[in-house]
Amino acid sequence: MKKTILTIVMMCFAIAPSFAHYLWIETNPTGSVGNGQEIKVHYGEYTYGVIEEVEGEAFPKVSKFTVWVVSPSGEKTVLQTTAEKTYYKAVFTPEEEGTYTVLLNNNEIDVIDYTQYDFGIFKTHYHAMANVHVGNVKNDTAAQNENGLTVKRISTEDEEVKLQVLYKNKPLSKNEVAIYVADLWSKKLETDENGYLSFKQPWDTKYIVETTYKEEVPGTYKGDDYEFIWHCATYCMP
Repeated sequence: MKKTILTIVMMCFAIAPSFAHYLWIETNPTGSVGNGQEIKVHYGEYTYGVIEEVEGEAFPKVSKFTVWVVSPSGEKTVLQTTAEKTYYKAVFTPEEEGTYTVLLNNNEIDVIDYTQYDFGIFKTHYHAMANVHVGNVKNDTAAQNENGLTVKRISTEDEEVKLQVLYKNKPLSKNEVAIYVADLWSKKLETDENGYLSFKQPWDTKYIVETTYKEEVPGTYKGDDYEFIWHCATYCMP
């Protein structure tokens, strides 16, 4: 009986936009000059233990993404990915000390009709970020999503995580941000008037930050009309 109830609940989460799947990037948060740094791109719902397979039904629909890395000095390098069973893999080699930013963008997703769920007809724009610290030098992460939503990590000396949410390169104030940890634990926060928020990491585990924004601008994509664009940005901290 419990298994049946859980299955029904998971089905509801899978179709409800507020619990939609998302793309996220995983990588070791520390690296070293001259050594290859592995990047993994996942799709699913981390806190529910859902990780889609690359050749499954869901992942191919969001697989037209681009991944690149921005060095501490601002050099941008597009990364080539290869398909594994449950993720896409890429590798880059740090050449200087500082904080590297790994970014993913996907604005090539077919229009979805969720009118039966009272959500409307929309186009999805995914963005994801991760960072790698090399050596003892730290800097803010790069923010490069002029057409959508992104999360920027601010370098601080204290233990709190400080982030800034940007929409089309401008701070996004009073926007909801979800912090996900495994086993269905999550917490909702809100950005301040300058798009900032801070939080602590009380547990030694993986955290995924997710924020969304509804752009109320209709349009057409591949011949299909949509009513708005649903932006989703994530930041994974292993």
